[in-house]
Amino acid sequence: MPKLHPHLVIADCPRAIDFYKAAFDARELSRYADAKLGGQIVCAELAIGDQQFSISEEHREWHNDAPTSLGGSPVILTLEVADVDAVGASLERAGATVVYPIADQFYGDRSGRFRDPFGHIWRVTQKIKEMSQAEIQAGVDAYE
Repeated sequence: MPKLHPHLVIADCPRAIDFYKAAFDARELSRYADAKLGGQIVCAELAIGDQQFSISEEHREWHNDAPTSLGGSPVILTLEVADVDAVGASLERAGATVVYPIADQFYGDRSGRFRDPFGHIWRVTQKIKEMSQAEIQAGVDAYE
């Protein structure tokens, strides 16, 4: 069975691990460092709930570029949670900045977007109303 496993490139992995633990109550599953690179983390695996992702230190010569070096990231990570307001508050306490504040959305979610201190964008969301595709499309059509 295929699984999608995001891998984030980060400048300052140890600090990022602490951030994800504080913001998302993430668990560190493993950490591998390369002594030849001054002990830099080449891969750390984390879990938020039962969802895993990994991170590694930026190495521009390997084309592992962090969003902070690229001027931002075109990728948005979506995390569905039971209490979006609590997770949003946790993100802010941990040092994330609000991109879009948490609000009820026309597509049946309560969600907001945050930029973590490492340049990655996180959309945290909570389903508040089941909607049909036609209802969501009507919302898209009416959105200004």
